[in-house]
Amino acid sequence: MTDTKPQSLSTPHPVRRRYPDAPLVGVAAAVFDAAGRVLLVQRGRPPRAGSWGLPGGLLEVGESLVAGVRREVREECGVEIAVGDVAGVFEPITRDEEGRVEYHYVVIDFWASWLSGEAHPHDDAAAVAWAAIDALDAYNLLPDSRKVIEKAYEMWRLRD
Repeated sequence: MTDTKPQSLSTPHPVRRRYPDAPLVGVAAAVFDAAGRVLLVQRGRPPRAGSWGLPGGLLEVGESLVAGVRREVREECGVEIAVGDVAGVFEPITRDEEGRVEYHYVVIDFWASWLSGEAHPHDDAAAVAWAAIDALDAYNLLPDSRKVIEKAYEMWRLRD
C-alpha cells in the first residue's frame, strides 16, 4: 500500500454502531515520530471509553483506506501522517448479556510516520500521548493492540 493514492470524495454515512446491521469497517494507525514513539489515544466514547489504543475510526462511503486513516488521525489528534503498509487486522466483537452482537468492527491497522502538527485530543479522543515502545505497559493496551503496535514498529524501523 502506498501513500500516493489521491484522496477521493467521501461522505459520512450515519450507521448504527451499537447492534449494527453488519460489521463496520474501520481504519487505525500506529503513528511513529522521529524518536520511535507511538501515538496513542484515550477513547472518549463506548465501546472501550477510557481505554488507550491507536487513533482511528470508521471508513466513510467512497473513501479509500489510506485517505480514511489520514482523516481519522487528523480528526482525533490534529497531526498529518505518511501512511505505510497494513500492519494487521483487528476484529473486535462485543456481545451483550444475552449473547447478541452489540458491537462488531473490522479494523485495518497501518503503520505511519508523523509529518507535522502537535498532537492534541480532538473529536472523540479524551487524551493523546506519545509513548516509547518500552513504556507501553503503563497504557494497559488490549493484547491485540499491543501486538499490532510491536509489528508496526518493526515495519516502521525497516522502512526505506
